[in-house]
Amino acid sequence: MSKLFNNYINGKWKASSSGETFENINPANHNEVLGRFQKSNKKDVNEAVSAAEEALPKWRATPAPKRGEILFKVAELLLQQKESLAQDMTREMGKVIGETRGDVQEAIDLTYYTAGEGRRLLGETVPSELKNKFCMSVRMPVGIVSAITPWNFPIAIPSWKLVPALVCGNTVVIKPATDTPLSVVNFVKVCEKAGLPPGVLNLVTGSGSEVGMPMTEHDKVNLVSFTGSTDTGAVIASSCAKNMKQYSLEMGGKNAIIVMDDADLDLAVEGVIFGAFGTTGQRCTACSRVIAHKKIVKKLTEMLVTRAKTLKLGDGLKPKTDVGPLINESQRTKVDNYVQIGKNEGAKLVTGGNPATGKDCKNGSFYQPTIFADVAHKMRIAQEEIFGPVVAIIPCNSFEQAVKIVNDSKFGLSSAIYTRDVNRAFKAIETLDTGITYINASTIGAEIQLPFGGTKGTGNGHREAGTAALEIFSEWKSVYVDYSGTLQKAQIEHD
Repeated sequence: MSKLFNNYINGKWKASSSGETFENINPANHNEVLGRFQKSNKKDVNEAVSAAEEALPKWRATPAPKRGEILFKVAELLLQQKESLAQDMTREMGKVIGETRGDVQEAIDLTYYTAGEGRRLLGETVPSELKNKFCMSVRMPVGIVSAITPWNFPIAIPSWKLVPALVCGNTVVIKPATDTPLSVVNFVKVCEKAGLPPGVLNLVTGSGSEVGMPMTEHDKVNLVSFTGSTDTGAVIASSCAKNMKQYSLEMGGKNAIIVMDDADLDLAVEGVIFGAFGTTGQRCTACSRVIAHKKIVKKLTEMLVTRAKTLKLGDGLKPKTDVGPLINESQRTKVDNYVQIGKNEGAKLVTGGNPATGKDCKNGSFYQPTIFADVAHKMRIAQEEIFGPVVAIIPCNSFEQAVKIVNDSKFGLSSAIYTRDVNRAFKAIETLDTGITYINASTIGAEIQLPFGGTKGTGNGHREAGTAALEIFSEWKSVYVDYSGTLQKAQIEHD
């Protein structure tokens, strides 16, 4: 029987009150069960939130530099365990080992960076309009945070939420995606070993309906931080709004790369291939649209097809594998349905378009890297998030038209342009309506020292990573110190 993993509540690893578990399956090999995890319920959530509530006063009172020191130890331990964490992640999520190492490295970088904020957590001092009066602003923790994380970056994205929340003095309950609970269990074990006090961080595994919604609706939770689908994000936003609860949402994308007629096509091809098929297209920043100038669209398409056909599918732990599986069979069915939609809409399928069933793929949820040409930008495959290895090539007549096509989307996460024209590049920065823009690089590869997030339907205006994450997990307090010894009245004339 496979290994049993428990919830982590108030510093103890314990089974769910439900007495039920679910299996964690390797998407590259459905015969491999990585472990059994707790199928938790509302009672477990209530216990975890109570633990977070009890731990909050002491953690909040812990000097921020001390909180940062504990988190620095977390980064050190992540660095020591990087390879084992990456291998576990590849087994449960499927992406190739190089990418899972990068996932862990992102958490390491974020944690080192944010631990330093324990000695900053900057506010402002400003001059008063009155004599003998001092004005400043300071940060306070929000309180109890519910963190609900996705399966595609199962250590990096939890780090985006947990580390800034903790350094700001909040306590947290986290629910990982049911497809990737092991990586978050591993992350919590690192936090425990680093000396994080009991109750400050609590882990509850289970479904969105049985765990996620109770975490969202609990009246003691002050903030819900969610990364996942737009549909689920809308449900969370509605629930939080009804209860006047803060929420931070990072949701979908329909990211585009513009390739102009003056672009370095070899460089552009590598960017599109990595952006479209890295992580098997299962990134919120994945390139799913290529807007190519009509002068080079035919040549670019031929080059992309040739390159895509060289990609090797298989187990992500094997060093020669380029593309791993989709996360599960449901996702493979969804991708295949979108391929059929593309065909029916009149797009030209130029490579791929089928589940992959070769000897290295027969036991997993694999799908061929797929490219559509002659796509009209209003087609569903050019508007809806597929979250798989499918890219649509859309011809354009000019830079201005390309920008309009990119912006004609309900999402606004990441965009990119390949051009040798510096003026055009800066015009793209100015006019592309996305939270991230790359010049002569793919739509993926964000670094932790800058804000991460998007416009329009991608989120609700918050940003993760960088110092911007502190804005999510802290409240501002303005402080006025009057040492005049008299009653002074701001904005009111007096002698």
